[in-house]
Amino acid sequence: MRHSIELRMAVVAAVLVFAFAMSGLAQESGPGSPRTVSESIQSTPPHVPSAPGTLFIPKSSQPQTVPAGHKFAAHTNVEIYIPHGFNPEEAPPFSDYGFETPASLACHYGLVPGGSATAACNPNSTTAVPTGGSNTIAIVDAYDDPSAPGDLAWFSLQFGVPLSLPQFQVIWANTSNSSCAGSLGMGVPMDTTGGWELEEASDIEWAHAMAPKATIYLVEACSNSDIDFEQAGLVANNLVQCGQTEIDPNTFVLGTCPAGSTGKGEVSMSWGADEFAGETSYDSVLTTPGVVYLAGAGDTPGVAYPCTSVNVVCVGGTTLRRNPTTFNFIQEAAWVLSGGGMSTYEPKPSFQSGVPNRAVPDISFDADGYTGVWVYDTFPVEGLYYYEWLILGGTSISTPAVAGIVNAAGSFAASSNSELTTIYANQNSAADFTRIPNGFCGPYMGLSTANSWNFCTGVGVVNGYKGK
Repeated sequence: MRHSIELRMAVVAAVLVFAFAMSGLAQESGPGSPRTVSESIQSTPPHVPSAPGTLFIPKSSQPQTVPAGHKFAAHTNVEIYIPHGFNPEEAPPFSDYGFETPASLACHYGLVPGGSATAACNPNSTTAVPTGGSNTIAIVDAYDDPSAPGDLAWFSLQFGVPLSLPQFQVIWANTSNSSCAGSLGMGVPMDTTGGWELEEASDIEWAHAMAPKATIYLVEACSNSDIDFEQAGLVANNLVQCGQTEIDPNTFVLGTCPAGSTGKGEVSMSWGADEFAGETSYDSVLTTPGVVYLAGAGDTPGVAYPCTSVNVVCVGGTTLRRNPTTFNFIQEAAWVLSGGGMSTYEPKPSFQSGVPNRAVPDISFDADGYTGVWVYDTFPVEGLYYYEWLILGGTSISTPAVAGIVNAAGSFAASSNSELTTIYANQNSAADFTRIPNGFCGPYMGLSTANSWNFCTGVGVVNGYKGK
């Protein structure tokens, strides 16, 4: 362990105090505690099974069955990489691994002094983390993660990312129109597979890592179905625009912010679902003034909603290649599994040209599980992964990270359309974005991205805060 015993005990105490204090902030809109579908207690957490190059896809990240009467059931976009001999209880970074930290990616994407797309940015020696951010980032996910506050605190302490108590709050989106309406005030259920809880841990930790001064709300939908995500999205809109859920504490009817509310920020939705007829009718949820919406392109070839919405910044994934001995940066390439393509239902937006319909992604960030990032999650994942540091990939990493970068850039566009217009207007500026001229994704095997937008990486990856 890289910490002394004394320091580690102090950190444990700090995390416990933080988590205990945060438990009282879990729900603004009503009393009660989270409903639990089922729970199990294990006295001795097992280690992750060791196997060279094992990539594990949680059930939550696999195709979901759409319930009768619904339009979609969303899936997470996260995958777990397990290197040979991995000890999940040892705090990162390890001298034997080169997986990404907030400092290494801030360096690589030019978010800290001395960083650049060609610098070594070694994860085991790079320490400078982002220091910016303001206003609000609302993270929309499904189900309840009771470990979220303590996990975020531990992650932040480990990597030296500033965090203060008022900056993070969990909000249950159990409105009178949600599937939780039968037990209002009792919170939202947990996903006992742990997949959505893992998604939530990665979302809040990497949004905070890129914008440590922003206020972050984790908005938890009652389920992964369309009706509950619609309610959670509306709650997130209110939190960004006026800092309140506007859920009536007596009736749980969801209202809107007072006229003249001027809050600005981002809503991050790193999950996704198959496109469906009539999806454009849901786009109206993504139009609150002052809010920029971001969503994950997905971890399989093809397109996903809400990333295809004309009102959303769609975030794809890349692969970071490092020297296997020194772990210094060598090359960034398109990620073979990143989602991308042409929407069947969404029209061509004003900010794109040369395509008949909405085309995605718009922008990209590291997402390959084999070149993954550190995430701390103490909620068991499918009964195998307990109380561990994990190496994660997927566009559920790239989406909240880019949301944090857009936040820290400080422009706070009036809408997603305005943000996307700025991104596409600056796409040819090497000072704003880095083209990714290598690799391919899904069916786009002939990818060459040096000179234009493409279906694998969009305009490329961020280079500093300009042009966003």
